Amino acid sequence: MKEKKFYPNYFTYPAIIVFTIFYCIPIIASFVMSFTNWNIKRISEPKFVAFKNFGRLFRDDYFLLALKNTILFAVVTTLGIVILGLLLALLLNSAIKGKTFLRTCFYLPAVLSLIVVGIMFKAVFKLDGGILNQILTAVGLENLVRDWLGDGKTAMWAIIFVQIWKWSGFAMTIYLAGLQGISKDYYEAATIDGAGTWQKFKNITLPLLAPAFTVVITMNTIGGFKVFEQVYVMTNGGPGNATQVLNTYIYKEFSKGTLGRSSAASLLLFLMISVVAVLVNRALTKREVEM
Repeated sequence: MKEKKFYPNYFTYPAIIVFTIFYCIPIIASFVMSFTNWNIKRISEPKFVAFKNFGRLFRDDYFLLALKNTILFAVVTTLGIVILGLLLALLLNSAIKGKTFLRTCFYLPAVLSLIVVGIMFKAVFKLDGGILNQILTAVGLENLVRDWLGDGKTAMWAIIFVQIWKWSGFAMTIYLAGLQGISKDYYEAATIDGAGTWQKFKNITLPLLAPAFTVVITMNTIGGFKVFEQVYVMTNGGPGNATQVLNTYIYKEFSKGTLGRSSAASLLLFLMISVVAVLVNRALTKREVEM
């Protein structure tokens, strides 16, 4: 007797169709168009130009600046989130009062919309009436007051700060899960052997947190390379091109109608993220210790 399925296979067809139309087809089309001179002026007559778009990108100073800024952003934010998230996890894994409330407070930024966060910090960092400048003035540090998002020397660092602020609490929860999964027997045995606090942290905590480090570093590296919303909302790549990143560069090229070049830049970003994610994940996975 043929077994009757509770959910027939055709229930999945609508999801497959939507996924194909709005995800698979655009990706394939973008890949194909990255090798053409497709633009808004000849939208119906794209011509195959092989790798010319990629060559033009690497001769474009704005693209190279966006690439440099993206790498800087990804590296610095990942380091900041890894370190700050770990410190928060270690603090809130100890026996302190109100740790449940504090965990909620530190995790809360992770659930906020990137657009909302960008608008909020744009108000914090603005020159006239910005909260940060008001605080600096109140404590007698008027010489530090500036237009944080309008100064090319500080704009990128302000956006980096926002990224670290938003995702450190999320990293904290991953570390906390790892810390609470470490058996106390390890620490008791180390204490009997005369190990100090630093030795326990170095030889027990860090090695056994390796899986958590893998997740946090991989996710935040990918997120760093994909940054767009907070840059677009806070500076739109300015002042000048000081905060231009790859996704804002792609967006602006697409807006100008150079569809083939923006597709080529998207393909490069995709390849970069894929290669970096695989290499980082493979390198970190080798260091993991079975608990």
